[in-house]
Amino acid sequence: MSNIGFSFSDLIAGYVTAFDSSKGDSGTFELKTSDGRKFEIALTSMTYAELVRNLDEPFFDCTSQINSMLVPNCYLFVYGIFYPEADEQKFEAKHIVFLGRNENEYLFERPDWWVKQIRSLGDFYLKAQFEDGEIDYRKYRTGIGLVGSKEDSNRQETDTISRLVYGFATAYMMTGDDRYLEAAEKGTEYLRQHMRFLDEGEGICYWYHGVDVNPGGSEQKIFSSEFGDDYDAIPAYEQIYALAGPTQTYRITGDPRIIKDIDLTINLFNKYFLDKTEKGGFFSHIDPITLSPHSQTLGHNRAKKNWNSVGDHAPAYLINLWLATGKEEYATFLEYTFDTIEKRFPDYDNSPFVQERFYEDWSHDKTWGWQQNRAVVGHNLKIAWNLMRMNHLKPKENYVTLAEKIAEIMPAVGSDQQRGGWYDVVERTLKPGQEVHRFVWHNRKAWWQQEQAILAYLILTGSLDKPEYQRQSREAAAFYNAWFLDYVAGGIYFNVLANGIPYLLGTERGKGSHSMSGYHSFELAYLACVYTNLLITKQPMDLYFKPKPGGFSDNILRVAPDILPPGSVRIGDVWINGQKYTDFDAASLTVKLPVTQEDLKVRVRLLPTQVSFDATVLEVNNGIAKISLTGLLDANGVIRFQEAVSKATEQPINRLVLLLQDLECITTAGLRALIFTKQKLGSHVELYIVGAPENVKQFLMTSAFCDSVTVLDQYETLEMASV
Repeated sequence: MSNIGFSFSDLIAGYVTAFDSSKGDSGTFELKTSDGRKFEIALTSMTYAELVRNLDEPFFDCTSQINSMLVPNCYLFVYGIFYPEADEQKFEAKHIVFLGRNENEYLFERPDWWVKQIRSLGDFYLKAQFEDGEIDYRKYRTGIGLVGSKEDSNRQETDTISRLVYGFATAYMMTGDDRYLEAAEKGTEYLRQHMRFLDEGEGICYWYHGVDVNPGGSEQKIFSSEFGDDYDAIPAYEQIYALAGPTQTYRITGDPRIIKDIDLTINLFNKYFLDKTEKGGFFSHIDPITLSPHSQTLGHNRAKKNWNSVGDHAPAYLINLWLATGKEEYATFLEYTFDTIEKRFPDYDNSPFVQERFYEDWSHDKTWGWQQNRAVVGHNLKIAWNLMRMNHLKPKENYVTLAEKIAEIMPAVGSDQQRGGWYDVVERTLKPGQEVHRFVWHNRKAWWQQEQAILAYLILTGSLDKPEYQRQSREAAAFYNAWFLDYVAGGIYFNVLANGIPYLLGTERGKGSHSMSGYHSFELAYLACVYTNLLITKQPMDLYFKPKPGGFSDNILRVAPDILPPGSVRIGDVWINGQKYTDFDAASLTVKLPVTQEDLKVRVRLLPTQVSFDATVLEVNNGIAKISLTGLLDANGVIRFQEAVSKATEQPINRLVLLLQDLECITTAGLRALIFTKQKLGSHVELYIVGAPENVKQFLMTSAFCDSVTVLDQYETLEMASV
């Protein structure tokens, strides 16, 4: 077909290379896609533009600034119409989404972008599952509709509860909002009471597929899976994801009952799913009666191994378990799974995609169900992401080599290089005459596969500092934040069409199902924040914990946010129950908890080892706001300082206290920012400068700035004197 003789609408993503305001009716600009193709795009009198926005943020119209924002190297999305004219397709823009106000700004790289997003997600699922505000998991349902309404089903699936518990626990870690921790702890307890099968004689624990809650309140236990691919079996991935939420909750609380359940479930994996022969690996399914992977009743799942049974241990629970405990046995388990992946999954002589399904002897299973000889794009990216995490724990050249190979191959075969975003399932090999890997069902894009791309390229950027990886991570995060956020109802869309328009049919219409709960979107918000702030933009990040008295071994709280490059992050400050606390090891990322029977709320500020500046709002109480300044306050730190002041003065205050103990230096640009801030606060707001190092204090004195402020060595001394 040499010519498409009809008009059609579509999306183009790319970088502006030129803009000509005099050409056409309203000007034209040239856009270069990720793979280097160029489009000339005409503006019209009806073209409108907006800035990418977060959940719970209003529409930001920048139509009047289009001409000034179309600068070289600006990455954007433009939706418009192709018209067939003069033997070519001419494109007219209808809708433009900018990712920032200039070519160097990506709004989703702001330090608090993902924190705000996870708070919105947490609120959405609290309201959807617990309408009246009381957190009672008897009201939980697996199926959640587009606007958060519950579907007509009494089913409670173990995995979806666990995934939502993961989301709530993670939201607490990022915000310190006690509502989320309450939801995580109650969800964990509900799983223990209703979904857990504890076999003390065997020394194992396994988890029901789910329960049906009858109208009278009685329960029908669903032991083996009733999901089509796994019917009447116990699949490994369901047991794996049953641990996702409890493990993340354990990171926060150290509840000893949780760690016991986890270890007993690991016993299940090692006793019944592990192939103890020289072949190694984990079987994908076992029979619910005999617990054998070789039972004839398993049908097409008999004696099989797959990506989920081997690889999903790490991201779902095992990495978080190691972060919480530091135990070598969990590190060894992780190493075993990644060595297996690196050895068994590559198949680059035959396909650019890894092999995902295997027979017992690791020969390739190309006949299984829907997968046949097909690739799930996100699984390839998931391998790259987790290999880099593992390499930070136990460095191996093979881990990095495979991760980089995947990262270099995948954009051309798994991403949409015209519109942005990442595809779902494709054929692993090309047929004669084909140049493009065929889509299996559709060219839609699922939310979870975007997550894998974003995290893979973010951690590669933060670990290896290659510009190409940063470009890929930005493009992936741009597509997700521009098209997957539901600004009307809240939450994240399951699927969008190739052009970014939400796909709202069938099971892909809802916000909760067998496949979707509070896991991938929350995990993305958390780790995108960790990788962006701590590894790439070099900004601080606060995490929150609430350890139970005596919960963690030796009263040691481990606060590493993820398995990051050794030495890349340190603890800057710790507060316990709102008071500054100093018994911590900054380099090893551990806090020695006080011996007490009282509840502790621990706030930890993590800093990149080479942080340049940080301004953190510590508290706003009774009209007094406290902000801590760290590092070098120069021209680059002024915006961060002003953002902190804006946050601290959202409500009227009468005193602003700047804590400067950790401010190493201040430049004239930083000093001007202080002077300007005092002016804007007005004479009715007192400004206190507390604990400034001698060099900083002397610099402030030379400007006469201190004439209009109160300078103290310790603010607490003043507070005690005024009591």
